[in-house]
Amino acid sequence: MSALRTAVIGVGYLGNFHAQKYAAIPDVELVGVVDNDPGRAAEIAASLGTKAYGDHRELIGLVDAVSVVVPTQFHHAVARDFLSAGVHVLIEKPITVTIAEADELIALAAEHKAVFQVGHLERFNPVLVALDGVLQEPLFIESVRIAPFKPRGTDVNVVLDLMIHDIDLIQHIVKSPVARIDAVGAPVFTGEEDIANARIVFESGCVANVTASRISLKSERKMRIFQRDAYITLDFQNRKVLVARKGSGELFPGIPNVKVDERELEPADALKSEIESFIAAIREGKQPQVSGLDGRMALETALKINTSFIRRPA
Repeated sequence: MSALRTAVIGVGYLGNFHAQKYAAIPDVELVGVVDNDPGRAAEIAASLGTKAYGDHRELIGLVDAVSVVVPTQFHHAVARDFLSAGVHVLIEKPITVTIAEADELIALAAEHKAVFQVGHLERFNPVLVALDGVLQEPLFIESVRIAPFKPRGTDVNVVLDLMIHDIDLIQHIVKSPVARIDAVGAPVFTGEEDIANARIVFESGCVANVTASRISLKSERKMRIFQRDAYITLDFQNRKVLVARKGSGELFPGIPNVKVDERELEPADALKSEIESFIAAIREGKQPQVSGLDGRMALETALKINTSFIRRPA
C-alpha cells in the first residue's frame, strides 16, 4: 500500500496537533505544512521533519489529503481549492461561515469523489462511543459546555466556537429535524456572544436545553439525557458515563428500585481517532463518520440560534 500524502493548512495551536498525528501514523507521509506566519510554519516543519510552504496552492498535485485548520472565514476558499483538485479534505468546525459555502464544498466533494469530513471531535470521544445500544428515543437533553476565556477561537461567537460541538452531538443522537428555537446570548469580553443558552425543540418532541460559555472560571463538558427507560449522564471531560434504569423490586411501595451503572473510561486520543477515521474513509472509499452534510446541519442550527437571540437596544 502506497503512503498517503498529507499536509496541514494552518499550524496554530490545533493545526500543530493535526500535523503531529499525520507524522506519527504508519503509511502516511506528512508532505508539508502551511501557515500565514512563515516562522511558525518553518518551526513546525522542522520539528516534524517535513517542509514549510507559504501558499496552500503549492501543495496541489503533491498531496492526496489535507487538514484545513485555518480561521473559519478562510475555510471555504482553502477547501474549495483542494476539493476542486480531487484532494480529500478534513476541515475543522464550523464547516464554513454560510450555508451556501457549505453547499458548494459538499457539491465539489461529490463531483470530484473526494472524502469531505468535518472536525466535530466529540464524535470520537469514548463517552459517546460507549452509548451504543443504550440510547433509544430521547425526550429531554440538557448540555453544558463552559470554559475559561482564551483569545483563540474568538473569530466567531460562542455558539460557533463551543456550542456547535453539542449541537452536532444532539442532532446525531435525536435524528429529527428542528422545529423551533428560542435563544439568549450576551457579549461580555468580546464583541460577539460569549455566553449563550438555546432551547431547541425537535419535530420528534424531544427538547434540548443547551448552554455554552467561554468566560467561566472552570471547564465542564456534560450532557444529561432522559428517555423512557433511563436517565443518562455523560461527562466528556472526565470520560464518565452513568446510566440509571428501573431495577427489580421496589425501593418504596409502588416505587421501583433504580439500577445504576457508572463507568470511567480509559483515556483516548480523540484527534488521533478522528484522523485515522478520515484516512480509513479515503482508503476504503466510504463516507466519513462526520460528513459534510453533518457539518452543514450543525452550522444551520447554529446560525438559527444566532438569529434567535433576544437582542436589546444598545
